[in-house]
Amino acid sequence: MNTTRKIASEEISFLREMLYESLFVPEGAEPFDKSILEQPQIARYIQGWGNSPNDVACVAVSAEGNLIGAIWGRTFTKEAPGYGFVDEQTPEIGMAVKEGYRSQGIGTQLISEITQVYQDMGVEALSLSVNKQNKAKYLYEILGFETVRENGDTLVMKKELI
Repeated sequence: MNTTRKIASEEISFLREMLYESLFVPEGAEPFDKSILEQPQIARYIQGWGNSPNDVACVAVSAEGNLIGAIWGRTFTKEAPGYGFVDEQTPEIGMAVKEGYRSQGIGTQLISEITQVYQDMGVEALSLSVNKQNKAKYLYEILGFETVRENGDTLVMKKELI
């Protein structure tokens, strides 16, 4: 049985691996070079993790105790927004589940986990960015995220928590 929980401090480096996994690559396209994680617009999602009270991360753990997925959220400023930025009070979330563990409800568990943490903190909404071709878009819609903006191939979605 897979479980989800808040991330432990010694597991923060796992976010880097999951950030890379979260970058959408269309069917048949070449994967990104790992150096993409150094680009400021990507690195800002995990750089200096834990310095903000709105930095929240949860992990999915397999029955064998292995980390198999993660979800994380943080707030951004108007001057340095994330791809799914809606405002400075709304954490933007990112998520990835390792290949071989997808389509098993783990993403739903992770979203539920982080939503509960943010609700307990009094956060009113969450946002995210998703490519229109990404199958995860349907999961987000089912879980209550609504499109608030389109940027070319990408949707910015928001879910009200209150």
